[in-house]
Amino acid sequence: MAAVPRISVCLTFDFDAMSSWVQDSDNPAEISRGEFGAIAVPRVLDLLDRHGVDATFFIPGHTLLAYPHVAREVRDRGHEIGHHGWAHEDAAALGPAGERDIFRRGLEALDQVVGVQPRGYRSPSGNYSTATIDVLLENNIEYNSHFSGSDFYPYYLRTGDRWSKTEPYEFGEPSELIEMPFAWHLDDWVHFEYSGVTQTLNPPSVVREIWQGDFDFAHANCPGSVFIICMHPDVIGRGYRITMLDEFIAYMKEQDGVVFSRMGDAAARWRADNPLADVLRDGSPVHAPHLLA
Repeated sequence: MAAVPRISVCLTFDFDAMSSWVQDSDNPAEISRGEFGAIAVPRVLDLLDRHGVDATFFIPGHTLLAYPHVAREVRDRGHEIGHHGWAHEDAAALGPAGERDIFRRGLEALDQVVGVQPRGYRSPSGNYSTATIDVLLENNIEYNSHFSGSDFYPYYLRTGDRWSKTEPYEFGEPSELIEMPFAWHLDDWVHFEYSGVTQTLNPPSVVREIWQGDFDFAHANCPGSVFIICMHPDVIGRGYRITMLDEFIAYMKEQDGVVFSRMGDAAARWRADNPLADVLRDGSPVHAPHLLA
């Protein structure tokens, strides 16, 4: 058996382009902000090439059809492409049938443009319904990345949780779907974007301090962990920000026991080391705290 890395770094990029802007705006100037994503992706790809590291890109169907040549370049340079909805919509608000239809449209675009059956899913803006996990399992998705029940260890997502304001929380049953944990402070949008949702324009030095602080903690205290950053090419691709990312990647590469991994590969490695049957039988306060509730 191959040695387990001390920490697997998963660099992820949500290439939304115009899809996230058309949801709430008819202003062509505002929608044009998404066009910069297609300019920035080649910068990101060149940076990844210089460092010799693999990454994962989540791309909505809307973006795949708008920029097929960019999506194919991502694929051809060896990076993973995951499902990210159709047009960055809140599919959870559409009901189970609508959510399944949107998921199907995203799958069709992935197949048409890049010939990919995705291993992973990240919901646009973190919008999930009580049916989403079932939809993912029905479509042979192996991992998800937008839940926050852990920080540096993957875990198996449950189905059938029940909650209310008046009764105790009821835990459902674990599924085969792996969660690759997400945290908003490890997302570039909340630090760098000026929009109706966030109005922050932090200097890269502040963001580097936050991201590196979490990385250093995981590296020192969480063997066999994952460190996942969610970025957007149109955000991180600005000159002064991608310079910070360049320096941060170099720093992480210098540390012992660090591997850079596509998220699907890291999820598969974790599943092999932590089969669901073993977790259910033995439990693990490190890898699956939710199963002990």
